[in-house]
Amino acid sequence: MQSLKHQFLMAMPHLEDPNFAGTLTYICDYDEDGTLGVTVNRPSDFTLQGLFEQLDIDSEPGVHNEVIVYNGGPTHRDRGFILHRGNAEDWDSSIQVADGIALTTSMDMLHAIAKRRGPDHYLVALGCASWKLGQLEEELKQNAWLTVEGEAGILFDLPAEQRLTAAAGSLGVDLNLMTRDAGHA
Repeated sequence: MQSLKHQFLMAMPHLEDPNFAGTLTYICDYDEDGTLGVTVNRPSDFTLQGLFEQLDIDSEPGVHNEVIVYNGGPTHRDRGFILHRGNAEDWDSSIQVADGIALTTSMDMLHAIAKRRGPDHYLVALGCASWKLGQLEEELKQNAWLTVEGEAGILFDLPAEQRLTAAAGSLGVDLNLMTRDAGHA
């Protein structure tokens, strides 16, 4: 199977797992160890300012009060995952996902964002989604997900509630018109 890195996973309407129903997940890593992604359309009750306060990170006053932290998935909910425009080599603990999109898990980026020295476009999530080798491929065979190539504009320029619809639209699909019953031809 071809790599799923830099793909969006769109939950099909019949996917009832509460961790993934109605989600759009961006795949950041795909290799012999499995798959890692970040759900990008589930805002949490946390703001970035609240996260900074909890982690005791000094930040510029008022800058981050409205920036939402996302529920990135059911795995490692105590860890931060930062999707951002730019290059991985600019930050510790980073991987390059696609040209101009990286994933960082290091505190250096959080400190930089707090002081307005971080990337201009970023999305902070607590937790991630992960699948062991072969697990996601099996779910794809069972029609649990649709995939489409990831787009920075959907990740960073659209509000959370529009991301799933926009990703599906890039395939010419309206998920609201799809049946909850799946079949195999």
